[in-house]
Amino acid sequence: MRLVTGAVAALLMAVTSGCASSGEPDKASAPAAEPIRLGTLAPLSGRSSPSGEAMVHAARLAVDEANAKGGVLGRRVELVIGDDACDPGTAVTAARDLVVQDITVSVGGYCSSATVPTLKIFRSAGVPMVISQSNSTDLLAPKYDSVFLLSGTVAAEADFAVDWMKRLGGSRLALVHDGTSFPMTLAGSTAASAKRKGLAVSAELELSQGAPSYARIADAVIRGGADVAYYTGYYAEANQLIADLRARGFDGKILVGDGATDGPLLEGLGAAQTRDLYGTAMLWPELMPELKEWSQRYRTAVGVEPGPSTVEAYDAVTVALDAIRRAGSTDRAAVRKAIAETNMTAMSGKVSFNPDGTRTAPRFLLLHASGNGFTLVRQPPDA
Repeated sequence: MRLVTGAVAALLMAVTSGCASSGEPDKASAPAAEPIRLGTLAPLSGRSSPSGEAMVHAARLAVDEANAKGGVLGRRVELVIGDDACDPGTAVTAARDLVVQDITVSVGGYCSSATVPTLKIFRSAGVPMVISQSNSTDLLAPKYDSVFLLSGTVAAEADFAVDWMKRLGGSRLALVHDGTSFPMTLAGSTAASAKRKGLAVSAELELSQGAPSYARIADAVIRGGADVAYYTGYYAEANQLIADLRARGFDGKILVGDGATDGPLLEGLGAAQTRDLYGTAMLWPELMPELKEWSQRYRTAVGVEPGPSTVEAYDAVTVALDAIRRAGSTDRAAVRKAIAETNMTAMSGKVSFNPDGTRTAPRFLLLHASGNGFTLVRQPPDA
């Protein structure tokens, strides 16, 4: 979902949310309680900024709705926003800025390569993390008990993708990634899953982000005899790779991972190029009737349709605030413990966490490119 570019400046200038009056009379004799601050890192600049802007809008909606109901523990909630630009160095600086603003929980995370280096910063400050989108298994490597992944890991997405490749008739798979954390781990997990499930892997290839052409990669896919290609990176490169695959004569099925399954993926591509194009995805509200009422609330608040990344960003705030309520304070250790014990139903479904911080029942969708958008591919009854 692409928003107007002016929204980026507005998001960076308005680093807190929920400042409207609650309707209660002013009590000049009693100082207002300190707000509860949640921090979110998202890409508000760079190629992934449309997704980052959507994430911030959704997180702010959750904060505003909580404040409209009186806040949490009798205190208002503020959302402190940082731009990580999907860049590791930028993310580290932004994470440090959030920590000094006394946040109780971090509720952001889009590009895993930018989220991974922030783990140690938040851990050192005692700040638990409910990571809304990033899902590389690199996030689990430090074995921190304060890191919780709201989205399914790359291992779960890989199994989902391979099962669908086989249902779609694929027999030889070419994997392509961009060399960064999430795409590499998703590609590696997919190769391992394919081996377990009897799908041959004909090639594992790496492209360079921002290159003007991927004809060399396309030729390698074709030489390997693949009938299905899976690109695990982000939509800017995916768009060019799809065009080059079709231009070089690849007529098999093309799948992209959840980092690429977004509206901008299809920009400038024609029907011949998007034929047999699929995407593994997180939740996509407009394709999910059960989210109709929530989608209307988002449209009313933001003025546009909620796209990918929005439901998880909203739920990250919801999970954090639920834990703070149950903890009865903003003591970070108590809140961390409460997050670990989460057992609730959120917009994305049932939320609870395994001991390693992964979600017990993650959800993925398979989408099929159709015109300028996507349609949902229904799960077979026997799946």
